[in-house]
Amino acid sequence: MGNTIRAIVAFIPADRCQNFVVRDLREMPLDKMVDLSGSQLRRLPVHVCSFRELVKLYLSDNHLSSLPLELGQLQNLQILALDFNNFKALPQVVCTLKQLCILYLGNNKLCDLPNELSLLQNLRTLWVEANCLTQLPDVVCELSLLKTLHAGSNALRLLPGQLRRLRELRTIWLSGNLLTDFPPVLLHMPFLEVIDVDRNNICYFPSLAHLSSLKLVIYDHNPCRNAPKVAKGVRRVGRWAEETPEPDHRKARRYALAEGSQEAPAPPPPLPPTNS
Repeated sequence: MGNTIRAIVAFIPADRCQNFVVRDLREMPLDKMVDLSGSQLRRLPVHVCSFRELVKLYLSDNHLSSLPLELGQLQNLQILALDFNNFKALPQVVCTLKQLCILYLGNNKLCDLPNELSLLQNLRTLWVEANCLTQLPDVVCELSLLKTLHAGSNALRLLPGQLRRLRELRTIWLSGNLLTDFPPVLLHMPFLEVIDVDRNNICYFPSLAHLSSLKLVIYDHNPCRNAPKVAKGVRRVGRWAEETPEPDHRKARRYALAEGSQEAPAPPPPLPPTNS
């Protein structure tokens, strides 16, 4: 039924389609959320911007390439989903929404991010996966409270050294990029808990054993010659994950010699004679 409705909506002229989609949005939703995902929208109905107390706005899976300036009225917005649209540039009005905590920008056509993104100092989660980024924009390194960064399925070859400034960052997802080396900056970020570099071109992994907060590293589908060393208790996902990544043959030899030189245990002392 849902696909049938979508098919019908697709043939409705844009203005009539928007009236159809928002006809029930006469008043501010009680849950302070509006979800217009998959509504075949080519422009955001300005009427939605009148809900000044709105906290969550989902516009995923539409045909949007711009946003009205009236969006800036939503100064209480904390979650904005713009993924799976046609944005070639992030509309500047998004950077005026200073209460945003989560911003979904994945699966668009973004080649860069505006410097004004640094105004979003409450941002905790940023999704920019499946865009056209050839480098991680420097402005990302200015989002001081960022905890989660999804930047997979782009064309990244390296990461900026300034990334280490993000001391609140806990998870970074970089799968499906063009990394040929493990990003050196990540070696200086001991607060990271999850690192995903799956599906890249990394041939060698340095030791990650010093990353004291690390809980999970995903490195599968790389042409690597080794697995990354990790501290005890850290989960690895990839080739040789259940094996010692780089066995120390000298230690192994010492252990073997030690075992071979052990004397057989002495027999127990004889029992004292019993008085009959």
